[in-house]
Amino acid sequence: MSPFHSKRILLLASLLASVAPAAASAAPAAAPIKNIVLVHGAWVDASGWKPVYDILTRDGFHVTMVQQPLTSLAADVAATRQVLAEQDGPTVLVAHSYGGSIITEAGEDPHVAALVYVAAHAPDVGEDEADLGKKMPSFTQQQPGAVVKSTDGFTHLRPDLFPADFAADLPLDQAQFEAQSQVPTAAGVFSAPMTAAAWKTKPSWGIVAAADKIINPDLERFYYERARSHVTVLQGASHSVYESRPQEVAAVIEQAARSAMTVAAQ
Repeated sequence: MSPFHSKRILLLASLLASVAPAAASAAPAAAPIKNIVLVHGAWVDASGWKPVYDILTRDGFHVTMVQQPLTSLAADVAATRQVLAEQDGPTVLVAHSYGGSIITEAGEDPHVAALVYVAAHAPDVGEDEADLGKKMPSFTQQQPGAVVKSTDGFTHLRPDLFPADFAADLPLDQAQFEAQSQVPTAAGVFSAPMTAAAWKTKPSWGIVAAADKIINPDLERFYYERARSHVTVLQGASHSVYESRPQEVAAVIEQAARSAMTVAAQ
């Protein structure tokens, strides 16, 4: 090979080496996660998510609420999977209270990029929230007759206890309205064992409501520490934290969306 051709080859190699990093840096970044799915807990419906929904939609997220029937864990998981199937990309799956058990199973859906537990249960495979609650009973669990069970196997919280136990940091008239508009919830949902634990394979975030009377805050901490979740503790927050502290709850959800996007891009 002539010296002239050798110089040309070296020059081309040098140019290619300098272009490669620029091409890599110009590669499109992973699309940000914009889909959020919100799952409510027992005795309430998805309308309680409206304060969080308003913040997230204002910030550009596509938010969908699940209105699960609360008739069985299997039916509630199926309702959540139906909503997940309608998402057009990666999704942050969020739950409150008993909804945590739902997303622990439904979170294995391939659409789900991250989980957020808001004062929520997060059992492991083979566990159920009723048994775990006996080990760390809540204030409400220690009140005889606080949870009323009907002859057909559905439950609700005694309306006179609802404002103080479920929603102590909400306006009294709002808490009283929610007490009288409870959605009867099948008792069996609380004792259904998990067949999956999505928090083992998906990144998760957990919010501890430090003044929670429905779920013992120490049980919430146990769940999130075991799942290696990113934990936020909201002092003074009741079980209705998703309604009473929507700015802080929405901030954790948005952090999950940003962080899960970063993980996906790596």
